[in-house]
Amino acid sequence: MLDTPRNRRLVADAEAMNALRGSSTILEYIAYGQPPERYLVTFRGQGLLRRSETEAVEIAEVHRVEIRLGIDYPRSRPDIQWLTSIYHPNISAVGAVCLGGYSAHWVPSLSLTELVEMLWDMVRMANFDPNSAYNYAAGRWCESQTQFSFPLDRRNLRDRLGQTVGHNVIKLDLAPGAAGAEPRQAPSIAKPAEEDVLIITEDAVRVEERARSGSPSAAAGGEDILIIE
Repeated sequence: MLDTPRNRRLVADAEAMNALRGSSTILEYIAYGQPPERYLVTFRGQGLLRRSETEAVEIAEVHRVEIRLGIDYPRSRPDIQWLTSIYHPNISAVGAVCLGGYSAHWVPSLSLTELVEMLWDMVRMANFDPNSAYNYAAGRWCESQTQFSFPLDRRNLRDRLGQTVGHNVIKLDLAPGAAGAEPRQAPSIAKPAEEDVLIITEDAVRVEERARSGSPSAAAGGEDILIIE
């Protein structure tokens, strides 16, 4: 493999895509080339499908798109072709994808993983613009429909992170320190995913137990006590 800026970017994209797949239950892909220049990407989650204009819009669960990184990549945008039927204002009936401002003014610093996350947001209808429609009928439908609540799928593409850590994780460590010691500071807030999680240590539980027993030390200094049943 030649050591060129393009090949270095392709290698970096491949490594980032592998890491993204490891953090997602939604994303699958097949990469072609060494380093990869073509990706067949599959999203497993809720998007829209309309088999014909005379039929109702329905939920589709599997979506496939092909991404080709051309000879001028990353100076020029990838070629993107939707392979499965999808009902979206900014994806045409033949699978052409409009990326808004990126379509006319591609930014070379936009990574492949960022592009893939944008495509997932299009699938789940978290990213659409009826006023710049490739599919005019889908654009007008989105403006008037009341059947679905958007986004259809509330998972971020990196949804595995949310299985162990919440969007705002606050660790309360209420154990009293040694006499005269400064109160221990709570660790900083981590924000990698979606839910709110409150983690209370065993020491915090002992404080709550003293509160139940009426121990004066549990509320010394007028401290607030949070009791979770």
